[in-house]
Amino acid sequence: MTSAAGTLTWTPAAERPELLAAPVAAAIEALPSARVARIDPELADTEAFCAAYGSPPQFSANCVVVAGRRGGETRRAAVLVLATGRADINNVVRRHIDARKISFAPMDEAVELSGMEYGGITPVGLPDGWPVLVDEGVVAAGEVVIGSGLRGSKLLVDAAELAALPAAEVLALALPPAPA
Repeated sequence: MTSAAGTLTWTPAAERPELLAAPVAAAIEALPSARVARIDPELADTEAFCAAYGSPPQFSANCVVVAGRRGGETRRAAVLVLATGRADINNVVRRHIDARKISFAPMDEAVELSGMEYGGITPVGLPDGWPVLVDEGVVAAGEVVIGSGLRGSKLLVDAAELAALPAAEVLALALPPAPA
């Protein structure tokens, strides 16, 4: 059976707060199943991570921060979609957060506001008021690998717990696959 765990050794995340960004460590109790594993920070990007640690991309969920504007107000959200798909940022996400224009948040802004490292941003421990938009494919995957807030580790979690986060909303976010 294919597993999200790959070849890594996972430890309960609450027992290893040093492997989590501070805001993630402060909120990790929201994910009782969360386990953490140390990785090479140079292999934090999804493709490299999956190849190096034998964790299939269909069990890897990427989190991006988007910023939308309407009437001079900036609205931010976290978007979580499987590595095998792409989120429909310009239509579904833009409409959902009621923005006229939307884009990926600039790296320095996402890092500063989240308190997490770029390439490790995760839906756990984000600022209050940020919706966490979770693609239904993430929930259907069961156990998934997500960021820990740091590039030097990853979290393995039950996706149902991500869907149950207070700010989470499960939506059909993924674009249909491109024709071959």
